Amino acid sequence: MIITNQPLQMKKIFFTAALIAFLTVMYAGYGLKVVNKNLVTVKSDSGFAVVELFTSEGCSSCPPADKAVANLLSKNNDNIYILSYHVDYWNRLGWKDIFSKAEFSERQKRYASHLSLESVYTPQVIVNGSTEFVGSDENKLNTSISNGLKNKGNSDLSISSSKANNIVTIFYDINEQNIVILNIALVQPEATSSVKRGENGGKVLHHINIVREFKTVDAKGKGRISIEIPNELSGTMLELIAFTQAKNNFHILGAAKKVLPI
Repeated sequence: MIITNQPLQMKKIFFTAALIAFLTVMYAGYGLKVVNKNLVTVKSDSGFAVVELFTSEGCSSCPPADKAVANLLSKNNDNIYILSYHVDYWNRLGWKDIFSKAEFSERQKRYASHLSLESVYTPQVIVNGSTEFVGSDENKLNTSISNGLKNKGNSDLSISSSKANNIVTIFYDINEQNIVILNIALVQPEATSSVKRGENGGKVLHHINIVREFKTVDAKGKGRISIEIPNELSGTMLELIAFTQAKNNFHILGAAKKVLPI
């Protein structure tokens, strides 16, 4: 007769199974993010939210939207990427926004086409290239971001950079089978303006994550792209935000960011 210690064996099996289940749940709850000295990678199992705000110093409805995205920034969530584009079509109404560029207005028009909108407006927020709403609507903003953070990305994007004088070279690696749109934004984390005329005349406006330079290329695999830092930003803390978009519908596939050395 062979006598076995069955209760002990069952306890060992149960403990092992429970430990495996615990570790599986624990690691499934966290998106893997690898941060190296010069390399930032957002893996495809990490949810993210790219928040693009179209705003203007000449628009009286824009300061509440600027404040709403600033509140987001204060939460210090690494997987939320905020870009504030200052459009130029308000400049003719009494105040020229020094951060405005025609290319940002054109970007907003492209979104209007993809989202089947009849016109553009400010303040407008677009999250992950697919959801748009009035930028001051914090309920929709929080809901859209929550949805983005729950979803899995469709591609991996890695960036590193080198800086020589006022030229920044960005090295990218896109793990995507198809050619995608790669966007690189040079972002100024904050600035304050005293508006003298127009709808916000007499107000001091605070801005965050202002897009100062923006480059878009079709890309796949590994490559590099260079951006020149404007002279007026010399010695200013700056950040790079990179993100990829599908060519057919502008939906955002992946994102990464990196703080530049002064």
